[in-house]
Amino acid sequence: MDIYHAFVALKPGCKDLEFAAAVADYFGALEAEGKITAWRLMRRKLGLGPDELGEFHIMIEFDGLAQFDALFLDVAARTGEIEARHHAVNRLVERVTFALYRDFPDPVRQRGGERF
Repeated sequence: MDIYHAFVALKPGCKDLEFAAAVADYFGALEAEGKITAWRLMRRKLGLGPDELGEFHIMIEFDGLAQFDALFLDVAARTGEIEARHHAVNRLVERVTFALYRDFPDPVRQRGGERF
C-alpha cells in the first residue's frame, strides 16, 4: 500500500466546509471509479502541529505505484470532469506540501539475508 499525503493551508476567506465538500466530491469520485483505493480528510486538532504543514491533511491510498501513476496521467491531461473536480479543490488552496509513504515492513521483505 502506498499512501500519498497532502498537507493543506486554505486561502484566506475560504470556508472549511466548502473545502471539505470539494475534497469529498473529487476523491469520492476517484474512489468510486477505482482510481484510488481510499482517501481521508483530517483537520488539525487543538492547533497541534507545525504551521508550515497547514490545517488540513488528506491521505490518499493506492494499491501500488502503477495505480498512482495511472491517476497522475488522468489528472495531468487537465480535461473533463476530473479537471473540474481537481480545480474545485485547488482553487481553495493557498499552500500544499506532499509526501509519499508506504506500509513497512514491505510484504516482500525477507529477514536474515541483509548485507547492511
